[in-house]
Amino acid sequence: MRTRTTARGIAATGAALLALTACGGGSDDNGGGDNAGGDSGEKQVNIYGTDGNMGNALGEDFDEDGALAGMKGTTPLTELGSDFTDRLLEIDPELQDYNYAGETYDAVMISALAAQMAGTNDANVFKAYVNGVTFGGDKCETFQACLEIINAGGNPDYDGITGPLAFTDAGEPAAASFALLQFGADNALDNDATQYVIAGDEENAATDEGPAPAPAGTTSEPLVIGSLLPLTGSLAFLGPPEVAGFNLAIADINAAGGVLGAPVRAEGADSGDTSTDTATQSVDRLLQAGANVIVGAASSAVSQTVIDTITGAGVMQISPANTSDIFTTYDDNGLYFRTAPPDLLQARALADLILEDGNNTVGILALNDPYGTGLAENTRTNLLDGGLTEEQVPEPVIYDPTAANFDAEVQQMVDLNPDAIIVIGFEESSKIIQGLNAEGIGPQR
Repeated sequence: MRTRTTARGIAATGAALLALTACGGGSDDNGGGDNAGGDSGEKQVNIYGTDGNMGNALGEDFDEDGALAGMKGTTPLTELGSDFTDRLLEIDPELQDYNYAGETYDAVMISALAAQMAGTNDANVFKAYVNGVTFGGDKCETFQACLEIINAGGNPDYDGITGPLAFTDAGEPAAASFALLQFGADNALDNDATQYVIAGDEENAATDEGPAPAPAGTTSEPLVIGSLLPLTGSLAFLGPPEVAGFNLAIADINAAGGVLGAPVRAEGADSGDTSTDTATQSVDRLLQAGANVIVGAASSAVSQTVIDTITGAGVMQISPANTSDIFTTYDDNGLYFRTAPPDLLQARALADLILEDGNNTVGILALNDPYGTGLAENTRTNLLDGGLTEEQVPEPVIYDPTAANFDAEVQQMVDLNPDAIIVIGFEESSKIIQGLNAEGIGPQR
């Protein structure tokens, strides 16, 4: 259930705003954190993750109960209703998590509504309508309801699965919901401990709703929406919920009559990760298949390798999971959008959580890519703004995610002896956490 709500403007800074009572808080003579050793006074180091590793897939790499117990973290996530999750399970009964399923669903919906508003499947035309369908106008929560508003000559304000989206001029959410997650003794996420907060401020949304809707009509060409989502690679655990959200949105749109008088045609492709050329090859196939919109990639680093190809071809790219700040000002011909919030917002939620837990010294481990380095720097900035000093929060330790081991990075955390360690990474996070546990500074209770 939603138990806390926090809203801060883009320029706001200050003290922690969350009031959490879950495991991990408090301070002691060691400078913060819990005592894990009872009367021995041994300090328990609190471990935090982010959306790249805070999923049940991480627990599959640990055999010993309690190896992740108490590890906490953040991920962009709305408190999803059972109606939506039940429908996702009809698409994929094997789903373990719902991370970015809502954002993917909304990305498809927004794209379809913009094309319908413009009366064309030409992304260079309907890009002008994208931001406007997320604010102003008449509120609607389904494609059918929004379509009725458009057909009546109005402007829909789509309040999607992830809530009021309220895009900024840059084509990204001005405010977003984040889940505060925690692993239990069985190395799975403890759903009962999940809480939700809002970061950002809808007041920072754009004000230009875009052109008036084009006259209702049909086109000789259908809208083609492609998916570029991780079926393999370091973010493959995010693939199933994103693909389920994509497929459910396509089904709902077509059940309501489609776009421009015809069913939307869906094309799917694997984004892989940056260790392969999968995304480049997939984008080429999607463009050859006539995609007007490409939903993806999930990885900011992968999107960075293909954004120029997609937008340069006059095709719209809308990511459900890119969070790197580099895309806010990227030269994308006005064709790049995202339903995931920028890391500027997640950094606030994560820093608030860490500060409210009473941690006075914080070490940061982050993978070397736009997501890892950007989130690390933004989180550190928010911790400093929250009252910690540069000595209490040293510069992040940046690592190569393809390295054979992370012994050197783990040793740096041992030497630092902080109250808290943030691990910003993907599938390699399990190796790092195993190393932290082996040194007695991990989440293992």
